[in-house]
Amino acid sequence: MSVKEESFEKALARLERIAVALEAGDVPLEKGVALYKEGMGLVASCRKRLEAARLEISLAGEDGAVVPFDVADDEAARDGGPAGEES
Repeated sequence: MSVKEESFEKALARLERIAVALEAGDVPLEKGVALYKEGMGLVASCRKRLEAARLEISLAGEDGAVVPFDVADDEAARDGGPAGEES
């Protein structure tokens, strides 16, 4: 597992702990605001990392262009037919 994945997992775990604390409703206002801000920063960071991971999963097309990975296309290729059509 890479450091980037560990960092994502740690950020996600921290975000979950923040959500639990805020949902409990027993956090003082100032602490709640600070946790909310931290959580929003973690959300942005996790989204950025997920987007980067999604781009890494993209496949190169025949002409060298990057084509986003599509599960339906992959399944159709394995089944021998075009995506979106049933046999």
